[in-house]
Amino acid sequence: MFKRWISLSSQNALIIGPRRSGKTTFLKTNYPNYKYVTLDDFDHLRHAREDPKGFIESLGSKVIIDEIQRDPQLTIAVKKVIDEGKAEFLMTGSSSIGLLGASADSLAGRISIVNFPTTCWGEEEGEATHSFFTDEINISKLLDAKRKFDKTLKFGGFPEVVTAKGDKVKKELLSNYRDTYFTRDLAQISNIDNIEGLLAILQHIGKSIGSHLEVSNFAREAGLSHQTAKKYLNVLTQSQLAFRVYGHHFSPAKRYLKASKMYYADVSLINALGIEQAKGQIVESFVISEIEKRRKLKQINTEQLFYTKSIAGAEIDLVFEDEKYQYLIEVKSSKVALKKDVRNIVKYMNLNKGKKKFKSYLIYLGDKYQEIEGVKCIPAYALFRARL
Repeated sequence: MFKRWISLSSQNALIIGPRRSGKTTFLKTNYPNYKYVTLDDFDHLRHAREDPKGFIESLGSKVIIDEIQRDPQLTIAVKKVIDEGKAEFLMTGSSSIGLLGASADSLAGRISIVNFPTTCWGEEEGEATHSFFTDEINISKLLDAKRKFDKTLKFGGFPEVVTAKGDKVKKELLSNYRDTYFTRDLAQISNIDNIEGLLAILQHIGKSIGSHLEVSNFAREAGLSHQTAKKYLNVLTQSQLAFRVYGHHFSPAKRYLKASKMYYADVSLINALGIEQAKGQIVESFVISEIEKRRKLKQINTEQLFYTKSIAGAEIDLVFEDEKYQYLIEVKSSKVALKKDVRNIVKYMNLNKGKKKFKSYLIYLGDKYQEIEGVKCIPAYALFRARL
């Protein structure tokens, strides 16, 4: 397996990421001397539930516990041995359902919580080679990435799929993921008895990418009650298969008042679920998910991605802030950058002049770097092997 763009700064950590994102492989590769146990093993799970203290003490001083979300209360026993300095624990969870609350209470200040997304585009080929927002890569590198772009939109970044040989094998893997990890396993962990309803919710996310999340629409499309649809949507975000982008206001207290949007954590879900989408939606989904992956890897210092929409309906796809700037990003599937493509960003900057310092970008499917009315236009292909 290739080297991932991630490292652990603590000997005690909880790694959160979707199923098949490579968490277990990463830990086994980088910590070969640690004893490995998984709570997917029924005997281990039963022992952990019946005698958590005895189970933890039986594991030794350097331990990897996989899929700890199956018994979140086990973190209480982990806390005791960490406090006593008797052991080091690296734990994984493919869902934060019932886990982050328990772990946060039990292990606050004792472990680091690390996000582990599916691979960033190009991660399998080595370390990042350039900064996406500041560097301009040469045309030969852009064209090389361009040749790989359509396949990436189709098959995404699950490590096993990325390294599989041939489109047929990749497609079979994604179909298997859909039927197991994306539905049956998730339903089991989350106590969901309506797998068809969960699948319908998953599919409707794909059909509504770029649109405001209206729970009533999801409920109607899936044949579920409003409350059940809301629960299933939360399950999908907690399992790291999807994420929300919230409406943005300058006042922090108001940021979450506007309707959110929802995106797949990896663009491959569009193909895995057999969803027909316009190229523009797929490109938007891909770019925003790639930025979110890098945010989770702490390549940008911001806690959340947002979008913004004016009363008149002028919308900007992505907004986020660090300690210095507010970043404004539009994503287009056009091959030529035009003034109309940056119109909403320019209006927004003019209206909010003096409130923030801005950095603004148009990400599009051309192969030229340029600037239009102060907005930097960057080819989407430059995301290949890029850090933010």
